[in-house]
Amino acid sequence: MQTKHKVVSPAEWDLARKALLVKEKELTRMRDQVAKERMALPWEHVEKSYEFNGPQGKETLSDLFDGRSQLITVHFMLGPGWAEGCPGCSFNADSIDGTLPHLLNHDVSLVVVSRAPLEEIQRFQQRMGWKFKWVSSNGSDFNYDYHVSFTPEELNNGGVYYNYAKIPNKSEELPGLSAFYKEENGEIYHTYSAYSRGMDQMINTYNYLDIAPLGRNEDGPHTMDWMKHHDKYAVQPVATGNGSCCH
Repeated sequence: MQTKHKVVSPAEWDLARKALLVKEKELTRMRDQVAKERMALPWEHVEKSYEFNGPQGKETLSDLFDGRSQLITVHFMLGPGWAEGCPGCSFNADSIDGTLPHLLNHDVSLVVVSRAPLEEIQRFQQRMGWKFKWVSSNGSDFNYDYHVSFTPEELNNGGVYYNYAKIPNKSEELPGLSAFYKEENGEIYHTYSAYSRGMDQMINTYNYLDIAPLGRNEDGPHTMDWMKHHDKYAVQPVATGNGSCCH
């Protein structure tokens, strides 16, 4: 493909890169500041004892902490009767398994939650090859209370409350994540939730694409048009041990 970029000498390239580095450092400092302000947010006491259906049977929200003080729940779009999970949520989920040893040994449990029945979740999880814990909130208010699932009445009432605003929406499920803290006495607090593009920071693939020469290269009518479930791509990675990784 013919490049449209200006081609310069090594000295000119170095100057341009240093100029961008100034902005990258500003972004890093801003990200650090936002992280501090995120941790300083007030907490919301969780009044309900939510129940989930998981691989070990019925579990409460408290059980999902699994002996740790912190819990992150990833709200995955997989509704009852769906043939497969949301491609975008699957894109995010591909980044989870590699983080788990680090999270679990840093006092953080992570659990994926969907409203589909457990057998439907497990069928799709097996297909995708994921190992993380995934539970069903079917029959619980959990998804509704954290504004990622919507009743027919909400959908037919001119908009739903999502990402801290009322928006037009026709989907019964939307993506997000929520964080919780449990005190030694068992009291649980909701500390944070993010939705929509607030999920981008969790997707490792985006971090790599953003430093690739063409970036995310999203030129369709909608962002992420290019993205598929990972088992639907024509080229798949194969570990060969000789430097070749794909076929």
